[in-house]
Amino acid sequence: MTYNPDTVLNAALELFWSQGYEATSLNDLLTAMRLSKSSFYQAFGGKKELFLRCVERYRGRVDELLREKFAASRSARAFIEQILLSAANESRQPLALRRGCLLMNTATEFALKDSEVALQVNNGFESLRAILGAAIRRGQSEQDIAADLDPDKAANYLLSSLGGLKTVVKGGADEQQVRDIVAVILRALD
Repeated sequence: MTYNPDTVLNAALELFWSQGYEATSLNDLLTAMRLSKSSFYQAFGGKKELFLRCVERYRGRVDELLREKFAASRSARAFIEQILLSAANESRQPLALRRGCLLMNTATEFALKDSEVALQVNNGFESLRAILGAAIRRGQSEQDIAADLDPDKAANYLLSSLGGLKTVVKGGADEQQVRDIVAVILRALD
């Protein structure tokens, strides 16, 4: 049986992102990926190995997307606001369709149980911190962000704030609640 590796990996990523690792069965994966069990094991080794590849793919996509948005942003502060408000956009979805961030979901569900998964999550967080730190520094040079803020500490604050936003959205927060939270987060940059 021939298949497109990108297509089957994307199908698995979407399933893990929607359902989480534990709730996704091998049969769910085989159905979504349209693979036989033997093809699955031959190509990916097992569920965990597939999951690690999906997390790595997700991390790469997020990193690329954020770097493109950062490069194209009119200001660093606008870029930070856009990232935070992305959670408000997700709050418009029905609760069942609110997926949050795969990295943050994985940290909550699984990372403490497995060092390989924890490493993948941490690598993703480090990449996010680096982008946010660069945005803080740029915002300081643009005089839109307080010059006395430590960029690394502020990046950690923004990362944890983003995780909190994603969590309250998955918990049912509406768009206005998210926008109100974002306004408070942004005031910390003044």
